[in-house]
Amino acid sequence: MSDLTQITRPFQDAIAEAERLIEGAPFIRTEQDLLEGYDYLAGRIRMAMQMAFDHDLDRPVFINPTHQYSRQGLDNPDAIYFNAYLQEGVEYVVRGVRGTSADLSFQVMGGAYSADSAATSMLAFDDRELDIADDGAFEFTYVAEPGAKTMIVREVFNDWDTEQRGQLWIERTDTLGVPAKPLTRERLAKRYEVAAKLLTGSIQTWFAFPHFFQYKEPVNQPTPPQSTPGGLSSQRSSIGHYELADDEALIVTVPECTDCAYQAIQIGSDWYISTDYETHQTSLTKAQAVTDPDGKMRFVISERSPAGEGRAIANWLECLGHRTGSLMLRWQRLERDLGPEDGPVVEKVPVADVPDRLPYFTPVSTEEYAARIAARQRSVARRMLS
Repeated sequence: MSDLTQITRPFQDAIAEAERLIEGAPFIRTEQDLLEGYDYLAGRIRMAMQMAFDHDLDRPVFINPTHQYSRQGLDNPDAIYFNAYLQEGVEYVVRGVRGTSADLSFQVMGGAYSADSAATSMLAFDDRELDIADDGAFEFTYVAEPGAKTMIVREVFNDWDTEQRGQLWIERTDTLGVPAKPLTRERLAKRYEVAAKLLTGSIQTWFAFPHFFQYKEPVNQPTPPQSTPGGLSSQRSSIGHYELADDEALIVTVPECTDCAYQAIQIGSDWYISTDYETHQTSLTKAQAVTDPDGKMRFVISERSPAGEGRAIANWLECLGHRTGSLMLRWQRLERDLGPEDGPVVEKVPVADVPDRLPYFTPVSTEEYAARIAARQRSVARRMLS
């Protein structure tokens, strides 16, 4: 029997290199930051192994690489992500049953995100372009064009409490019914090598990515709605980053958009990932937020409760110890384009002044806020995959 003890060596070396990258992150200030870095590393390891081992180009499947235990790329708390690898010139059939989520979108990417550039979006559309039967069933055929590498599907939820997941799968028409190839040493070694590259590459990519976009903007000044970089044709986003002291707050005012199925805001950490959206309120959709009588939603980003001790407000986004971080607003399944007047207006104020700066200040009790968190926990448990 041949010696296989070195077959995992590339991945072992990649983990060691990934640890060095995490420990050397320039934004680490506290032990808590480093602890979060090692938790982030666990998700990166999980993603790398999953993407390297859970697929076969001859038998494609949709892989769920991004979720609450494997966060990356300022992942959207309202989305379930699916990825399938493609091979140029091959015909694929995508089938499914449409759930009741606010949006279901498909995107074909050329290449991959890297520390040097964003991936190329070659095709992007939502389910409005599909023929969907009365029972929700649909299917479409796609022949992978030159340069096509990955199909990404996003199922996005506006109302976590009521919207339900659908079903989705992909088939390669020329290999359906053909048994899988037997495992060989070469194929196994290649997968460990791929996992190694994915691990270090993803960390380097997401360290660099926000500097292409978010950090080019002035602090505490998110952009007007614009086409999402590398994103969907049916999506607009406002991107930025925040910096707040413990006694400061950012009031973000944005009109509720009635011309889209999905609208949301989230904040994230310097690891360029979502923060705990399950047991804290770090994101809100328009279905979850309170809209004021003037048609605007007013969100308050702060470390301390903006309503004072023992109280909160419905539209509070908790910083969770992150003095700096990412900020993003999204609009999807739009019926019209957006202009600057649809985007956010931002004001930085002392936390103590928040009640006076909100024209419709309606605090909620500790018990009411806890009920909101309980609802989030139930929804994440019911909806998310891992």
